[in-house]
Amino acid sequence: MSEMITPELVDLDLSAESKEGAARALAERMVALGRVTDLDGFLADVAAREALMPTGLEGGIGIPHCRSAHVSAPTLAFGRAPSAIDFGAPDGPADLIFLIAAPAGADDAHLSILSSLARRLMRPEFVAALRASTTPDEAAALVAGGPTPTAVRGSGAGAFERARDEAPVPGRDGAGESPAGHPFRIVAVTSCPTGIAHTYMAAESLQQAAAEAGIDIQVETQGSAGFTKLTPEAIANADAVVFAHDVPVRERARFTGKPTVDVGVKAGINRPAELLREARDKAERGEVTDSGPTPVEQAGEPRDGYGVKLRTWLMSGVSYMVPFVAAGGLLIALAFAIGGYEINTAPSVAEHFVWTEAASWAALLFQTGGLAFGFLVPVLAGYIAYGMADRPGLVPGFVGGAVALTINAGFLGGLIAGLIAGGTVLAVQKLRIPTALRGIMPVVVLPLIGSVVTAFLMFLVVGKPVASLQQALTDWLSGLSGANAIILGVILGLMMCFDLGGPLNKVAYAFAIGGLATPNEGSLKVMAAVMAAGMVPPLAMALATTVRGRLFSRTERENGKAAWFLGASFISEGAIPFAAADPLRVIPAAMAGGAVTGALSMAFECTLRAPHGGIFVIPLIGNPLLYLIAIAAGTATTAGLVILLKGMRKQDTSPLTQDAAAGEAAPAEPAKVTAAA
Repeated sequence: MSEMITPELVDLDLSAESKEGAARALAERMVALGRVTDLDGFLADVAAREALMPTGLEGGIGIPHCRSAHVSAPTLAFGRAPSAIDFGAPDGPADLIFLIAAPAGADDAHLSILSSLARRLMRPEFVAALRASTTPDEAAALVAGGPTPTAVRGSGAGAFERARDEAPVPGRDGAGESPAGHPFRIVAVTSCPTGIAHTYMAAESLQQAAAEAGIDIQVETQGSAGFTKLTPEAIANADAVVFAHDVPVRERARFTGKPTVDVGVKAGINRPAELLREARDKAERGEVTDSGPTPVEQAGEPRDGYGVKLRTWLMSGVSYMVPFVAAGGLLIALAFAIGGYEINTAPSVAEHFVWTEAASWAALLFQTGGLAFGFLVPVLAGYIAYGMADRPGLVPGFVGGAVALTINAGFLGGLIAGLIAGGTVLAVQKLRIPTALRGIMPVVVLPLIGSVVTAFLMFLVVGKPVASLQQALTDWLSGLSGANAIILGVILGLMMCFDLGGPLNKVAYAFAIGGLATPNEGSLKVMAAVMAAGMVPPLAMALATTVRGRLFSRTERENGKAAWFLGASFISEGAIPFAAADPLRVIPAAMAGGAVTGALSMAFECTLRAPHGGIFVIPLIGNPLLYLIAIAAGTATTAGLVILLKGMRKQDTSPLTQDAAAGEAAPAEPAKVTAAA
């Protein structure tokens, strides 16, 4: 530690008026010693870390910190500000400022030293000694790990002292003991975005509060200095779990089935005793609040609103359903292409199959595709519930989906069943559960109760109304013709081309493949219109860059070459690089072309059983020639509008000069290409 801080890195009269000014004043000392190579670059990294979460702590402490490529060696600078500076702590500004600089590739030894400082900041006598220091040498020695003067030991105030005052007294009212009689046991995980300071300060705070309360605690610090996993025995023997984190807990499934308190890392620093009491209360009630992270939660943001979560759950089910739609739809379409539409009356191939007859092979494809389609609604419901409640939700979800099929509630019934199943499992997890049942909760109790409740509600409460609504939607799609069909085609085309693989695009796509679960003439038209419109944006940008390349940068012209294949494959995201560079011209033009294609596809009564494939499934499309004409018309519309709108820009330089400048610019990061589904 003595190598990280020297008296030259201490300012006991820090005169800055803002946290930015404080960081700059301390960083300038690092620059003077050669510890920081680029002042502005380093300060930008500090500001970026500060934007993630304020670094002020209760007790008058600010710890701005970051890892940066502009740091040559791990360094600490300390400042004491006579006029306290606001670092975002809930109890007010800070007078003790630590600027912690770690190289981007700092080794574990250096990061461990920094973490030890973070822990010491939770000790009141250490903080009091810093406030009492009279010289930079004395302060630097303290920070470097020197002894705390006897006169200040036990003095000072901080988060831990407040926690200690609030903590239960060991031996009083059962404090510190579990219901089983042994010392109450807690395991905890702490983590923060940088993994340098808050991670270890929260751990220290929890450990000190637990010691005062007579609680046995083990903490796993998932920080930059690496971490040692809690042993399976420690987790199994724990009465409760505390997560104090601002980044996802690694391998969270280890803690499944335990009473859990889940908070941000600063709560672990500022109110540890309260968290320990809450964990104890949940354990006494038998409240199991953590079933582990679902795959959807692992992929999303931790503080997404309910609307975002609902859409994510629904799209989770749709994404698992798509392979069944794709396989089943293509098999059925191939069967019709080989054996004609009368193949749907063929006898079971298990009873009659002639190896040399094309009709038998067509019947095999048709019946296999039909079986795949039979899984659509159960898979949809099962994986919506899985997205909400993980594996315990699978069985209730599949059961609810099967009930939806039985009562003819179709795609809408599957959506409702999945939400009911997942919600039921989540609700049961919040109930007080006897200790003896916790081990079998995920594999027996939750699937059993979830299945019974879901089946009851689907059969006797919501099933019939949903089935009626599904039938009404099916009848409406079946009767689509004329102006109504064209209007729907326009709407779907606009949605497919507005955000190019975003939420609106996926809603339109989900609506289309949902219709394939109960296919009829109308739903097949919808699927055809959606795929055709989704192909337009990348094809149009490819055409525009070919016809009028001087309106585009060199990078865009290269992207245009790839867009031919992406558009032909029904990958709408192929147009994202163009939309990101010039959204006000590209997106409206794409929407116009998508609307034209959607309307023409519906007007031409084109149909499609496959949910994907682009031009590669053209032989399986009803009215394929007219379908290609619809795509070509939309592509020409969008390309023409893009060229027109870009050509209307006022150009201060000649086209050749502008193009040359564009070609010298650093190429944009290529957009990640994903399937429209």
